[in-house]
Amino acid sequence: FIFFFLLLTLSPKPLQFSPKSSSETETDPSSPRSTMSKQTYRVCFCFRRRFRLAVAEAPDEIRGFFNRYSENGLMSADHLRRFLVEVQKQENATLEDAQAAINSLQELKHLNILHHHRGQSLNLETFFKYLFGDINPPIDLKRGVQQDMTAPLSHYFIYTGHNSYLTGNQLSSDCSDVPIIQALQRGVRVIELDIWPNSNKDGIEVLHGRTLTTPVELIKCLRSIKEHAFTASDYPVVITLEDHLTPDLQAKVAEMVTQTFGDILFCPDSDCLKEFPSPESLKKRIIISTKPPKEYMSAAVPKDAQEEETEEDEDDDEEDPDEGVNRFQKSLAPEYRRLIAIHAGKPKGGMDECLKVDPEKVRRLSLSEQQLEKVAEDRGTDIVRFTQRNILRVYPKGTRITSSNYNPLIGWMHGAQMVAFNMQGFGRSLWLMHGMFKSNGGCGYVKKPDFLLKSGPNNEVFDPRATLPVKTTLKVRIYMGEGWYYDFRHTHFDQYSPPDFYTRVGIAGVPADVVMKKTKTIEDNWIPVWNEEFEFQLTVPELALLRLEVHEYDMSEKDDFGGQTVLPVSEIQSGIRAVPLHDREGKKYNNVKLLVHFDFV
Repeated sequence: FIFFFLLLTLSPKPLQFSPKSSSETETDPSSPRSTMSKQTYRVCFCFRRRFRLAVAEAPDEIRGFFNRYSENGLMSADHLRRFLVEVQKQENATLEDAQAAINSLQELKHLNILHHHRGQSLNLETFFKYLFGDINPPIDLKRGVQQDMTAPLSHYFIYTGHNSYLTGNQLSSDCSDVPIIQALQRGVRVIELDIWPNSNKDGIEVLHGRTLTTPVELIKCLRSIKEHAFTASDYPVVITLEDHLTPDLQAKVAEMVTQTFGDILFCPDSDCLKEFPSPESLKKRIIISTKPPKEYMSAAVPKDAQEEETEEDEDDDEEDPDEGVNRFQKSLAPEYRRLIAIHAGKPKGGMDECLKVDPEKVRRLSLSEQQLEKVAEDRGTDIVRFTQRNILRVYPKGTRITSSNYNPLIGWMHGAQMVAFNMQGFGRSLWLMHGMFKSNGGCGYVKKPDFLLKSGPNNEVFDPRATLPVKTTLKVRIYMGEGWYYDFRHTHFDQYSPPDFYTRVGIAGVPADVVMKKTKTIEDNWIPVWNEEFEFQLTVPELALLRLEVHEYDMSEKDDFGGQTVLPVSEIQSGIRAVPLHDREGKKYNNVKLLVHFDFV
């Protein structure tokens, strides 16, 4: 009893005793919005804490909107249309749209909260249900692709994977087609395969070279790509090959690729493209991008140049050595070379030559995250100018052996199209990547902002390091959240009481726009109501991503994770929206969501 006495006297949360023999919650299971009367938590072998659990109720501001746009406690379709136009900023909303929203709530009829008064109408409860329902998302993915898709590939950010075949870490995990399939199903459009000779030197395997990763057959990966390439998007899939093969094995790869993909394989008419085709013209096509291998260039590359490679720069075999490239390309298997639509390479002459823009041909250049950061310090505008016509691929540094990722904004703000990420893990950087590609209907291609594509009269381009004026202000009011009670065990967050939730709200973007704020903590409540507003002044809203994270405060340990989402600011719909939250791996919870008011001023 000493333990219980201390808990009773020291706990800031009131204890109530229950004679029940086990912890339980009394609730009506027929509805996720039913009133939860009480919940008990076991404190020790004979005592329990009891808490009153309340139903989700409309905040005062929601009640105010309902009163303003209703009559005699009922909101008709015409009232709702006015609300959609004036509050939700849906200027083109019609009476039919409003009626469709009301009709979508027909399943609540059995609860006797859908009223008929000169046609179907909403009362306060159904209006609140509508606002907090799946029919009212912050981004309307049903609108599909809205951006111009007829510009060259270099005008788009492309959803890009790195070492797409790895199931885990970079050193010892299995290689498989499963993560490739999962990436394609999510909408990833660039798949990377490292191809090596098998142990008998007569076949081709996919693996992370010079590591303990177990290989997978190339043909298995190719067949899976063909089967799943266009399940999430019709826009082209690019396969970047990290080639470590002899010419005879390259000929085998050419045969595999040709037979597997057939007519959907895009093969350019000329050896080098003067301008990249558009995503629209390449719908449901497969594109091959690669560069000459380093392993078999000893005749063309000085030995000391080969020995300069370090373990940290292992991924630099994604670049060509500074010499011998043109000579070696001539020894490529001709049928293999004809498959290469996007030529990759690092020309000799250092970064001056790497970033040189050739008006007669386009190409792909790869830089590690470290290389990009270093070059961007004093050559940011050169990178932007290069990416207006050519493709820049950025990949994780070699020391990221746990398959972690980096801040993708360093690439996007310089116009890099292929910001390559390890898709098999999770973390805040990957959340930003997934958030960015919710744009444009989730098709895997996002049109770059005009300021990254245009040049001034004196050939000046956007300077990522320049100080810019505020372009717009985003106001975000976090009303409340719900759903954890149904998606988590009741002791998941706290053994002895309901959770203490708070929300982190912030912006990822150019350095001047980056900020993170948080709400107050609401104690002992499964349905926290914060009703706090935050303002974010944005200098480059086109690249800004809104971050929302919910955590549960823990006094003695690390705060528990309660959900997250990232939304592209350019696609957020104004007004009051239901924002679904996702787990650490990016999977949407069944019920967890926030009610948020967005406003641009």
